[in-house]
Amino acid sequence: MALCCALPLAAFAQTPDTLDTMAKLRFHVKAAYSPTALLGLAAYAGVLQSMDAPDEWRHGGVEVYGKRVASMAGWAGVHSALAFGLDTTLHQDPRYFRAGSGGFWRRAAHSLRGTILTRTDSGGETFSTWRFGSAFGAATLSNQWYPDRLNTVRLDMIQGSATIGFDLLGNLAREFGPDVKRKLRRR
Repeated sequence: MALCCALPLAAFAQTPDTLDTMAKLRFHVKAAYSPTALLGLAAYAGVLQSMDAPDEWRHGGVEVYGKRVASMAGWAGVHSALAFGLDTTLHQDPRYFRAGSGGFWRRAAHSLRGTILTRTDSGGETFSTWRFGSAFGAATLSNQWYPDRLNTVRLDMIQGSATIGFDLLGNLAREFGPDVKRKLRRR
């Protein structure tokens, strides 16, 4: 899909539930730095610590773990800033909208579609430029503070793709999570 197709045709029209600029900023700050997000960053830094990745950052110790946590927090900040800049400028809505009904495969496909496409502020649908741009952009920019052997286009592509994959998993959780909670409460 060409970039020109990612721009909404009616950029100034808005649906009643459109997020304004401040609401989009709050959305991205929460996504990056909510307690749940910070717990995830700390856990991932723990995985990197257990693997001593990257090797150049030495082994063990609170100081080295702190460096990994700071790196992950920096990535989250870069990712959120790029996502906010792109979705605000291109008038795209960063939220996931559940299908809420239908069979498993239909709803799983809806989650995939909601990862690749996004709603526009005018109520249409377009390629999720904010999601892909921030995923690959954050990978590229945050790899600048990694050792040279890891600062590669290959790693940028792997990390950006992994981010999109985690976004899909998040959308699946948003789609099916409320149903699972409801069923667990009944027991």
